[in-house]
Amino acid sequence: MRNSFDGSAVGYGNFAKFLHWLIAAILLGQFALGWLMPEVRRGMQPGYAMHAHISIGFVVLGLIAVRLVWRLGHPVAAEPELPRWQRNASTTLHWLLYLLAFATTLSGWFYASMRGWSLAFFGLLPVPALVAQGSPLGRALGGIHESIVWVLLGAVALHFAAALVHAFVYRDQVMQRMLFAAPATRGS
Repeated sequence: MRNSFDGSAVGYGNFAKFLHWLIAAILLGQFALGWLMPEVRRGMQPGYAMHAHISIGFVVLGLIAVRLVWRLGHPVAAEPELPRWQRNASTTLHWLLYLLAFATTLSGWFYASMRGWSLAFFGLLPVPALVAQGSPLGRALGGIHESIVWVLLGAVALHFAAALVHAFVYRDQVMQRMLFAAPATRGS
C-alpha cells in the first residue's frame, strides 16, 4: 500500500526487512568480536580475529550502502498515527544509524590503513589503504573508532528500546512493520 501524500510505502518490503535483520545480526557479531579482540599495540600485526573484524567491517559497509540506496529508492512513510515528535525522532534516529554505521566502518578502515596493515577481504581480495602508514588523519579517525562504536551501540539500543515500547506499551503496529510476519508492500 502507498501513502497518498508522497507515494512512499507505508510498510517495509521483504528485501528491506532482510537487509535490516542481516545487518543487525552482523553488527551484533562485530560488537562481540571487537570486544574480544586483543588491544592494538605499537608494531603489532593483526591476527585472525582482527582480519575477520576488518573483513566483516567491509561487509557491513557494503550492506549499509545497499540498504541506503534501497531506502532512497523505496521510501517508507512514518506510521501516520504517530505524534509528530515520534515521527521526527524516528527519522532522525534512522539517519543517525546510517551515519554512525558508515563512520564506524570507515574510521576502522582509516585506522588499519594508518597502521600499515596489509588489508585483504577475507584474505582473498586486496583492499587499498585509505591513507599512508603513520598518517595523522588516519590516526585521528582511528582514535575515535571505538568512541563511534559506543555511540552506534547506544543508538542501536535506543532503536531497539523504541521498537519494544511500540510493541508492548503502545501496542501499535510500528514494530510489526519490520517483522517478516507483517504483510509486505509491493515494491519495497
